[in-house]
Amino acid sequence: MSRFDSYQNSFSNARLARSESGILEVMLHSDGGTLLFDGYTHEQFVDLFHCIGNDKDNRVVILTGSGKAFMESISPNGFDFSTPQGFDKIYREGRKVLMNILDIEAPMIAAVNGPLRLHSEYILLCDIVLATRQAVFQDKPHFDLGIVPGDGVNLLWPEVIGSVRGRYFIMTRQELSAETAQAWGAVNEIVPNDRLLPRAREIAEELAKLPPLTTRYTRIALTQKLRRIVDEGLGHSLALEGISAAAVATSR
Repeated sequence: MSRFDSYQNSFSNARLARSESGILEVMLHSDGGTLLFDGYTHEQFVDLFHCIGNDKDNRVVILTGSGKAFMESISPNGFDFSTPQGFDKIYREGRKVLMNILDIEAPMIAAVNGPLRLHSEYILLCDIVLATRQAVFQDKPHFDLGIVPGDGVNLLWPEVIGSVRGRYFIMTRQELSAETAQAWGAVNEIVPNDRLLPRAREIAEELAKLPPLTTRYTRIALTQKLRRIVDEGLGHSLALEGISAAAVATSR
C-alpha cells in the first residue's frame, strides 16, 4: 500500500494535497499553469493514478486543473507513433491509465475549471462532475492530427450522453458548453469560478463522513459497467488509433 508522503511530491505535473479527513486534491498543471499534455505526462499519469488508488487513506479524490483550462493543448514531445516499440508504449499506457483511474476505490469528484478538449474521458470516470460556466468539452486533437479517437473518449462519451449524440460529438469535433453538457448528463452542477473547489470540498467532506467500506464499495458498485466497457473496448480502439497514427507519421 502506498503512503502519501512517499508519492506526494513525485509528479511534476500534479500538485497533491490531502486534508485531515482524507480528501485528496489532485491539480494537474504545467509549471503551475494550465497543463500541456505530452508523451511524458501520458507516462506520468499512469503512475499517478496507480499511487492514488493504492493508498487506502485517500477517502475522496478531487481531480481538477490549473489556470484557465482543465486540459486543452497537446505537444508531440515524448510520443513515438512511427515505430512498433513506440506505439506499444503508448498502447500500454493508454490502457493502464484508465484502468488505474477505475482502480481508485475512493469516490472521485471532477472539478472542471475551464475548457477540456482532450482526455475528457478522465472526468467521465469520476462519480461527480462539477464545472464552471467557462468549461467547454470537445475532442479536438485526434481529428486535428488525423488519427482515430480511440483512447477511451470513443467509448465513454456515447455511454454518458447517448450513442447518436456521442458519435456526433466526436466526429464533428462538437464543442459542448457547460450548460449543454449538464443537460445531456455529463455535468452535475455548474458553479461560479470561486465556488468550484469549495463546492467540491463540501461534497467530499459529506462523503468522508460515511464509513470507509461504504464509500469504497459504492464507488466499486457504480463503476462496474464502466470497467466492463473500458476493458472490452479500449484495446481494440487503441490499436485502430495506432494504425491511423502510424499512417500519418510515415506519410510526412
